[in-house]
Amino acid sequence: MPLSAQYVAQELEAASKAGDPEADALVSDLIDKKEIDGVNALFRTIGTLKHGQDRSHLPPRLAEFLEKAEAEPPGWSPADVKAAEKFFDRHRGEVSMLQGTVGLIGTYLSPTGAFTLRSTGRLGGVEGPGRRLSQSSRLFIDMDKKGAMTDGSLAANVTKVRLVHASVRQLHKKSGQWDYATHGEPVSQKYTTGAACVFSVQVLQAMRNLGIDVSKDDAHGFVCAWHYVNHYLGTPEKWLLPKDADEVDRLWKQERDKEWKETEDGKFMTAQAVKYYKKFLPGPSHDAFVAMVRTALTDKYADMAGLPKGVLDLAAKPAAAGHGLVSKVGGGLFGGGAEKVTGVNPYKDVLGVASSAFREMEHYAVTHDQDDQPQMHQELDDNR
Repeated sequence: MPLSAQYVAQELEAASKAGDPEADALVSDLIDKKEIDGVNALFRTIGTLKHGQDRSHLPPRLAEFLEKAEAEPPGWSPADVKAAEKFFDRHRGEVSMLQGTVGLIGTYLSPTGAFTLRSTGRLGGVEGPGRRLSQSSRLFIDMDKKGAMTDGSLAANVTKVRLVHASVRQLHKKSGQWDYATHGEPVSQKYTTGAACVFSVQVLQAMRNLGIDVSKDDAHGFVCAWHYVNHYLGTPEKWLLPKDADEVDRLWKQERDKEWKETEDGKFMTAQAVKYYKKFLPGPSHDAFVAMVRTALTDKYADMAGLPKGVLDLAAKPAAAGHGLVSKVGGGLFGGGAEKVTGVNPYKDVLGVASSAFREMEHYAVTHDQDDQPQMHQELDDNR
């Protein structure tokens, strides 16, 4: 049975000490045999593999792993696929952007998660979160494609992320620098399922905070999508998110303030992300964008993450006045002709522009030469 609010605390404690034995054994063997460069090339082909495709050209051990890894989640059904696709049909633009902003920043609020990401920062180079965004962008882009949950493409891409997680665990293990007593297992099952909560129900909360109408059916479909992703990340059934948005919301709200803390690592990662976003949303539009993200997270968590307070405090203004303020930003960038009408969502124009800019950011991340993902190296401090 998947997780429930009743037992989540004790289950997450056990999950914090668990990795992914099958993926870990595979990656450890590949590292020990110094097949790193070949593995990078093989990893990049995983995203193109589809259900039933010939794998005879792959090393037998990898082919066997992939065959076993493509099994659907227990109890997965066409109705689950339909529900997920309906959600993305309605919310494709804004949800991708919110997963890549609110979602990523939310993962930085996990002290162990932020420490893990920062300690492996050199795997992304010293230029910032380009690789991080790229890894996530591939997943977000694939999730909202029609047919991605039936043609094997999303499962293959998530399996690649699963192997990246295994590579991070092996790098930490071999480095001798990881404090297992303090942090548990690197990229543990607890972290994986916690991140799935952040990218699902936390993003749904962000949408509601921004005045986006999310129906009960839509919420169900989105949580189904993350149940599917959670499974292909190598999470055992007992730690999977249930296909029940209300239950996931309950268990996440119950555990969130135990898991989310203010840390220097988290603030560092957030600052990197904000700096990266500014390349695509410069000037006044960036201020409006940051104000929107703060509102989506709420001030409590935005402050914990170190998200800057800009000149636009939209959350403190009535909807009509806020909308008028936003519409004047950047010489009408967000719709300068908009009227001050009571009840108008002040974030509507920001969401539209930010979603468009984020698509550009995602495209850049997955096509730029910094993103020959995944990069798996011999040493934790390798800066390639």
